[in-house]
Amino acid sequence: MNIIVVGIGKVGYTVAEQLTQENHDVTIIDIDEGVVNDTLQDIDVIGVIGNGAVSKTLIGAGIDTCDMLIALTGSDELNIITCLLAKNLGAQNTIARVRNLEYSNDLKIIKDSLGLTMAVNPEKEAAAEIQRILKFPIARNVTFFGHDQVDILSFVANKNCSLTDKAIKDSFSRLKTQALACAVERGDDIFIPTGDFVIKENDTIAVLTPTATAPEFFKQIGLRAHGIKNIMIIGGGMIAMYLAKSLSHINVNTTIVEKDIEKAKTLSEMFPKINIVHGDGTNRSLLLEEGLLEADAFICLTGIDEENIVLSLFAKNVSPKIKTITKVNHTLFREVIKTLNIDSVVYPKFTTANIIIKNVRAIQSGNERTDVQQLTRIINNKVEAIEFEVHEGSALIGKTLSELNIRRNVLLGSITRGKKVIIPKGSDSLRAGDTVVVVTSTERLSRLDDILE
Repeated sequence: MNIIVVGIGKVGYTVAEQLTQENHDVTIIDIDEGVVNDTLQDIDVIGVIGNGAVSKTLIGAGIDTCDMLIALTGSDELNIITCLLAKNLGAQNTIARVRNLEYSNDLKIIKDSLGLTMAVNPEKEAAAEIQRILKFPIARNVTFFGHDQVDILSFVANKNCSLTDKAIKDSFSRLKTQALACAVERGDDIFIPTGDFVIKENDTIAVLTPTATAPEFFKQIGLRAHGIKNIMIIGGGMIAMYLAKSLSHINVNTTIVEKDIEKAKTLSEMFPKINIVHGDGTNRSLLLEEGLLEADAFICLTGIDEENIVLSLFAKNVSPKIKTITKVNHTLFREVIKTLNIDSVVYPKFTTANIIIKNVRAIQSGNERTDVQQLTRIINNKVEAIEFEVHEGSALIGKTLSELNIRRNVLLGSITRGKKVIIPKGSDSLRAGDTVVVVTSTERLSRLDDILE
């Protein structure tokens, strides 16, 4: 596909990079000449310097042959104008980043009235990811599939975990809940495990399980977690606002520490049920005074990665049982970060890129919809989990799974049929209308039938 990305900040760069890895023809537009030139040195794209909300710039970038335009500048209004203009100049599909909390309730109206393929909100998506983690605090990361009926939860197998030092076929067969190990990270290696695979201490495991029985699964493997009742958030930016909006409706005690007095006042007015503290989140005494030792979860959302990391390590040091969640923007030291004593790391730009990649795969050049429903990357962004809808005519229908010649390093992890979740065995088969979750460490799949050799 021919794709134009307007606005090459952290998210724009990541999206452009991943689209080129998927063999799309990408043109980037940015008003900053230095940003364009630096990007051209790093990734194989065409660069255009200019304002993406101007027709002359878009025409010069080839908008008339554009299959998709993605507007990711720092201005919601500029993104909306760019998409509206692009649609009128011939772009087949348009995606706009819309971040403002005030627009969040009107996103569907904006999308439908402007003919957008989608409106994406990185901060809202990051907040949703954090909220999923808070629901299952023992997990590092959590993703919902199958209309929120299926979870993929990643966690570390410690010495107390009953899965450790056992073959998967033995340990999982003893469970009274449905669950499937779908990916394992050991050091720098990634595995799509078979039944004979033996899980070792400190492996990171991604397990697929029905949402309703996920807490019972953790209980059965010896990893119990206390519920989250007290939360401390450092940084009162956009992610904190979206998170606070969700937390204010549930029974948790939340404290937000924000050093900017105007932001603190705004938060206090918006969320009267939440304790807003004006102060420096790096102040040890302040954190202890405001209840760090009583907190069940500590969430670092400042705009400085190093600050978030150090604060999380400090919280873990003074309160070892606390759940730490850290926002990180840059990924250069991702391999180092995963060795630190931080429970969960959220990368907003990856969250956004995954959503966009899912939509790109779901749209063919002829503007026909494929069967991709959802896509996310798990296990340190190294493994893809893709949800497909099974359509009439699929080559997978009419055969049991044991009869299918499925590609190596591809695992069919779950089948959702109405309100029923099936962790499949070889004797199961697919029906039209099912949704299935496929996990792969090597393939970039856009059609369900692509899982077959």
